[in-house]
Parts: sequence; C-alpha cells; structure tokens
Amino acid sequence: MEKVDIMLEPVKAVLIQVGEFLPKLAVALAVLIAGWLLAKFALFATEKALRAINFNVLTERAGLDGFLKQGGVESDTTRILGLLVYWVVILAALIIGFNGMGLTYVTGLLGEVVRFVPKIVVALLILAFGAYFARFVGNAVVTYCKNISIQDADVLGKLAQYGIMTFVVLIALDQVNVGGDIVRQSFLIILAGVVFALAIAFGLGGKAAAAELIDRWWPREKKNDGD
Repeated sequence: MEKVDIMLEPVKAVLIQVGEFLPKLAVALAVLIAGWLLAKFALFATEKALRAINFNVLTERAGLDGFLKQGGVESDTTRILGLLVYWVVILAALIIGFNGMGLTYVTGLLGEVVRFVPKIVVALLILAFGAYFARFVGNAVVTYCKNISIQDADVLGKLAQYGIMTFVVLIALDQVNVGGDIVRQSFLIILAGVVFALAIAFGLGGKAAAAELIDRWWPREKKNDGD
C-alpha cells in the first residue's frame, strides 16, 4: 500500500497543479473575451468619432489615403487608427490574462508592444496633420506666385510642400524611435550637399543661367521707347 502511495504521489502533485491552473485559465479566458468585446466597441467608437470630426476628409485631402491605396492597402487612415486602438485593448486584455496566470515574462513582452502602439498612433496623427499643412502651404505658394506673375509656380509650390513633408516625416520617425540621429544627420548632409552644389554651379559660370532664372521668375517691366 505504501508503494502504491509513493507511485501515486507524482500524479497527485500534477492533479493539484492542474486544479490550481484551471481556475486561472478560466479567468484569463473570461478576461480575453471581455477584452475582445471592449476592443470591438473601441474600434467602432474610434472610427465613429474620427469620421464625426471629418478626420477622414483631412487624410484624404492630405493624400495619405491615396498613398495607402497605391500601396495596395484597402483601409484608410481612419480605419488604421481604429485598428491600432483595437489591438491596444486586445493586448491589454492579454497582459491581464497572462499576469493572472503567472506568466510574467510574456506580460513584459506584451507591455513593450503596448507602449509602442501609442507612438505609432501619434506618428500617424503627425503625418496626417503635417501632410495637410504641407499641401495647404504648397497651394498657397502656387496661388501667390501666380498672382505676382512668377513662372514655374507649380514647381515652387511642390518644393515648399515636399520641404515641409520632409521635416514632418523626420518628426514622425523620431516619434517611433526609427533612425534617430542617423536619419536627421543624413538629411542635413544631403541638404547641405545640394545647397553647396548649387552655390558652386552658380559661382563657377552659372551667373548667366542664374540671371536668366531670376528674370524668368521675377520678370522686369520693359521700358517704353519714349522713356
């Protein structure tokens, strides 16, 4: 009899562990189901709120939605932001569930992901409002240049728009900790190289071309023969 008890001792230990684990698993599943329902509601509420304030109109005019469609993404920016909120809630539910089961190493990894998702949301908002502002400034430059009879108004407007968008993208990348100093320094080096090349071009024999270009953009009024 004692031998039987000794043989059954490991089985009893396993059954005790299973008995302690099953309630935790049930609670974790309940938390996950509740989190999934809350995430569905958060997705619906986020999209509804963003469309109520015409955020989708802003992203469409900014060109973000068109850019996503060209890349084969069916969802617009508003839908993507809603999905990010959805996954934040799902991941939070998973963290609570795994933490209740004692799987702290998993919760630590998921916690890092949850802390990263809001940075993506902020980066998307920066891109949306920055792209809209860049397009607005570009159109304003085009309108102003045409009003004062400057040729190549469209080119100048595009330069202004792309210049602003470059800084907007750098800010968005810095928000998600992508590139950091390397991206900023590379951009400054390229910008300095372009300016230096233009300076050399105009300084070493490009004076006539520069004068022609300036006269093209700011045409001087011709004097009458009688003057």
